[in-house]
Amino acid sequence: MRVVLRRSALLIAALLTSCGPTEAVTAEPTADGWHEFTGSWSAAGRRTTLQLGPQRRVSVVDVSGSVLLSGESRPAVGFHGQAISFADELTGMLGRAVWTDEHGDQVFSELEGAREGDAIRVQGRFVGGTGRYAGATGEYAFEWQYLIEAEDGHVQGRTMGLAGRVRVDGAGAEPPR
Repeated sequence: MRVVLRRSALLIAALLTSCGPTEAVTAEPTADGWHEFTGSWSAAGRRTTLQLGPQRRVSVVDVSGSVLLSGESRPAVGFHGQAISFADELTGMLGRAVWTDEHGDQVFSELEGAREGDAIRVQGRFVGGTGRYAGATGEYAFEWQYLIEAEDGHVQGRTMGLAGRVRVDGAGAEPPR
């Protein structure tokens, strides 16, 4: 059994070292300077909830996970996405997100959302970034779906229909609100 495990470990190590680092795949923007994308964001984290009477619940949600983008003009293939939001069942959700690429460059966004039936619809607005995302502007939208909602506050979820566009050349940059 040890020989099989050792051989398996050596084979995995050989495969990993032969792959080498991958190059970032950044697509060219459209003619008007926009990087359009679709994709998915899956994240896990914690939710802290406060019950305001029998009919109202407010919560703070802190999640992080993988953002994977597709599309001919996407700004990058993948990011590590982090978001913190405050949700009130009566007034909606406000939040902030940071997407970090493989080089450590970040793009920042503001989030607003509301529950519509069983769906949580979220609108994001890019408000700047670091490195190659400095001055980023644009927008994106998605529907959030919780997959796990444990009693201890652990949550896991994913986006449905993530789509948007970002301009990273600073053209038309708006200051954050």
